[in-house]
Formats: sequence, C-alpha cells, structure tokens
Amino acid sequence: MVATHVLDERTASGGLTFGQALAGGRASALFAVLAGVSIALVTGRAQPWRGVSRARAAAGLAVRAVLIAGIGLVLAEMKSGIAVILTYYGLLFLLALPFLGLSARWLAALAGIWVVAAPVFSHWLRERLPERGFASPSWGQLVEDPLGMLSELTFTGYYPAVPWLAYVLVGMAIGRLDLTSRRAAAALLAVGAVLAAAATALSRALTDRPGIGRALLTDPPAGDASTAALLDRISEGLPGTTPTDGAWEWLLVVAPHTATPFDLAHTIGSALVVIGLALLVVGAASRVVTRAIALLFGAGTMTLTLYSLHVVLRSPELLPEALRDSFRFHALLVLGIGLVFVAAGRRGPLERIVAPRLPS
Repeated sequence: MVATHVLDERTASGGLTFGQALAGGRASALFAVLAGVSIALVTGRAQPWRGVSRARAAAGLAVRAVLIAGIGLVLAEMKSGIAVILTYYGLLFLLALPFLGLSARWLAALAGIWVVAAPVFSHWLRERLPERGFASPSWGQLVEDPLGMLSELTFTGYYPAVPWLAYVLVGMAIGRLDLTSRRAAAALLAVGAVLAAAATALSRALTDRPGIGRALLTDPPAGDASTAALLDRISEGLPGTTPTDGAWEWLLVVAPHTATPFDLAHTIGSALVVIGLALLVVGAASRVVTRAIALLFGAGTMTLTLYSLHVVLRSPELLPEALRDSFRFHALLVLGIGLVFVAAGRRGPLERIVAPRLPS
C-alpha cells in the first residue's frame, strides 16, 4: 500500500511502473482479506464460537469497527492525498458480523456468490444513489451529509464495502482452515494462482470481442479510438468503481479498484497466493529463521498504527518533499518500527486501543 501511495504509476515511456503493476489494487485487497482472516482467528478459528461467546465476540468486534472507522475519519482531515481505507474497513467489520458462525465451506461458497452478485447489484443501484465525492470520508461529511457518506462507504466510494465484503468472507474462510497444514497452504497458493490467471484471461478474451469493445467506448473514461487504449488507461485503476452510468459491459473489465467480478476474483486470487506462499515459507523454516522473519516483518503486527503514521507523514508541510515522496524512507520506517516493537514484545499503540475484549 505504501508503494501505491508513493511510487509513480507510469514510467517515462507511458507504461505501468513495476510497483503499480505488482501492487495496484492487490495491496488493499490483501489488506481486506487479512481483515477477514483476523476475524476468524479471534472468533474460534476452525470451530466458530456459538451462543454467548459469539455474542460477546460480535460486540467486541463492533466496538473495534467503530474505533477504526473513527480513526479513518480523523486521518481524512490530514489532506494527505491518500484515499483513506479505514472508515470503509470499519464498516466491513460490521458487515461481517452476521457471518461469524459460518464454517469455511459456507463462507467460501457465499464469497463466490458475492463476487458476482454484489457488483451486478452495485451497477444497477449506483445510478440511483447520490453523486459521490472524491475526498476520503471525514467528520465534516458525517455531520453535513451522513446519507451521502453512507452511500460512498457502501457502494460509490474508493473501497465500496458491499462488494468488498467478498474479500472479508474469503479471509474468514481462510481463517477457519488449519493454517498449520502445508496441504492447506499449498492449496491456497494453487487455487489463488489459477483464479487470478483465469479471471484476467477470461476478462481479456471477453473485452476483445468487438461488440463489448464498442459498448465500453461509448462511456467515460473512454474517448480513444480503440478498446486497447482504454483498457491500458484504466490499468492504473479507477476510483473504486466502474463509471456509474456506464454500460453493463464494464462489469467484464479487470482493472484495479473497479470492483467488478473479474477485479474481485483476480485480487482474491492474488491474496490467496501471498497468504499461501507466506504460510509455506514460514512452515518450512527453522525456529531461528521463523523468529528472524517475525522480527523483520514485525510491521505486520501493527498495521493500523503504521498505516495511520504513513498517512500522517504524507500530509503536506510535515516533512521535506524528498522524504514525503520517498518509498525507501516510508518502507524502512515502518519495518524499523515494527522490528523494535516485536523485539520488545509490545503491541502497536492503536492496536492496543482498538483490540476488542474477546472470550478466551
């Protein structure tokens, strides 16, 4: 996510940069999938809690969701130029609560349905909703236009929570698996690779058809004489959704932050690859190597704190421009802070604030 905020999207020759090609759309999707994994891990893992335990867990997660969303509203006031994800993230936690009791199999099946149904419903509904803004949801918007903000958080914004619930459902299904199993890790890697590749290949095959290409070119942000030129332009991403008044054929594109079925399927596949590969690497490592990995990537234990710090440091006039726009500076800073906190056995400050009290 740091790379997508700091690095250029295009090279001098006009092609996608490596950072954008690798992380564009996939980083935030992985962030959301891991949210689902964390929800499953704290609510029973393979055996979801029932009764009072689940009710207490749901209450704790609801409090956590509200706190995370509040932090997102505060960060939006920083004018960092970043589309802050945390308010959407908080809403995703709330939307996930009805599904806490489902098994991995049911969560995976529901996610598969959601990948198709939610974008279709969103495409139909968005033209009937208030016109979106392009700033991150803020406290001011909450006071002045709460219904408009709810519309953005659910369907029209940068990270529309209703289609994005597919990521959380997939993550919860992963968290219900035996993550110590090399077979499960290998399955995640293999399924993810096939899903990501198939979604891209099928999308490109469909959008190459003349009739679909003509439909895409009748809508903004078209304007070029070829479908290829349009697809290249949107390959750096759209602001969360396809054009609101666009043709139904827009649901066939695969591009970052479009929330189409193909975008969701591709980025879910990418997330499965990352998680499966990480589990395989750690599972095959010795105790010493595992500890070294835990220290080196300790930032992963305090992503809320470090993401918030990153947004603050991207705010204007806080740092010299050379540091504010330096990927190396931001990456070394978050990795260094994470290493220090893990080595000291401490949690991130924001993680300590928002962590729910869950039954043991």
